[in-house]
Amino acid sequence: MNNSSQSSSSQKKYFGANLPFFYGWVVVAVAFVTMGIGVNARTSFSLLFPPILEEFGWARGTIAATFSIGFMVSTVISPFIGALMDRFGPRLVLPLGGVLSAIGLVLATFATDPWHFFVTLGVLVVGGSVFMSYIGHTLFLPNWFDRRRGLALGLAFAGAGVGAMVLFPWMQHAIQTQGWRFACIVIALVLLIFLVPLNILLQRHRPKDLGLEIDGGQMNDSAAGKARQDELNRRIVNREWIETDWTPVKAMRTGRFWWLILAFVTSLYAWYAVQVHQTRYLIDVGISAEVAAVALGLVGLTGVFGQIAVGALSDRIGRELAWSLALMGFLLTYACLFLLREWPSEWLMYVMVGLQGLIGYGMASIFGAVPAELFSGKRYGAIFGFIGSFSSTGAAIGPWVTGVLFDVAGNYETAFIVAMILCGISITAMWIASPRKVILVAGRARKS
Repeated sequence: MNNSSQSSSSQKKYFGANLPFFYGWVVVAVAFVTMGIGVNARTSFSLLFPPILEEFGWARGTIAATFSIGFMVSTVISPFIGALMDRFGPRLVLPLGGVLSAIGLVLATFATDPWHFFVTLGVLVVGGSVFMSYIGHTLFLPNWFDRRRGLALGLAFAGAGVGAMVLFPWMQHAIQTQGWRFACIVIALVLLIFLVPLNILLQRHRPKDLGLEIDGGQMNDSAAGKARQDELNRRIVNREWIETDWTPVKAMRTGRFWWLILAFVTSLYAWYAVQVHQTRYLIDVGISAEVAAVALGLVGLTGVFGQIAVGALSDRIGRELAWSLALMGFLLTYACLFLLREWPSEWLMYVMVGLQGLIGYGMASIFGAVPAELFSGKRYGAIFGFIGSFSSTGAAIGPWVTGVLFDVAGNYETAFIVAMILCGISITAMWIASPRKVILVAGRARKS
């Protein structure tokens, strides 16, 4: 018996009959923690943005480009990450992202010119975080779940919100008392000492790595396998599509692939434009820096419930309806930001926070589920690598264009209108991509 078989057997013996159910949720739990630290290592740029501006006196568009350059790098490396995931799995890919981000955070403390930040906080931190973020986890988490895929992804992605609520208030206090460089070094140490070993030890790529089936169950349990296949057959709408041996080239020859890309690009533009600029904007309209930092953390906290709830809801009502709900959350977020300029009250700010987190952030769960349902197979990692690559252009240009539009107009009005229009385009594109015409979610399965 080889080492991997011995490891699998010993794990089964240790966890007993609960292993099929248990280990899938271990994978989710590790992903939850990784998202909490890894995603917020890059999101913390929103808190680093004001003190860096004050220290160096550069234009907002110049330093906001740091975040955008990082996502431009992501568009290049996402297919590479997908290929790495297909070959080596998350036990190598996620720790690699943690190491890159940690190096970037430490080197950023020595930066003195804009291009130094482009390389450190941009290329290394934002680019490295992609290994550990929504894109990185979407490359393998859907392998573990089918019937509860939206819920599982929502739970895992909710880690970003919990991490934000824990890290951001501390980080704002650290920046004000110890300086932004101190905060960068602490986060780098957390990545190296905690996150990297956790993923090496516990993360797994597919259930079959432990002799398990998707949604739990032993691989040799024929009765359970037949029941699952019968349920899947009731959900399939386009069998020819499902049975296609998808490759990146085949996927890119379909219109559905490109409509999905459009839905993702425009949604990520709206997401990251507000994420990067909202702290500075809230300060501009009269909200204190401390309250603005709490608001950013609360977006993450409410996002915990939003990602879980909207993800679970999408398993019941369908991905298109849930996607529409999430993007309306972002559209109304921008509407509230408009109103905050005229009525800069904290209660309105909290309404904006709720719309963004409780509704808008639910988009992430659907972002992770739909590609796996449309293009699953042996080359799924490579296919989603390209989807992530194209989609990251939205995250790349959103903060940068928003900053440039502010520098040109002297306010955010035009930038917010552009983002609201793109939310509408994203909703339309998802309905045209129509994943429901390929396979129904479990809650819409046909009755036998």
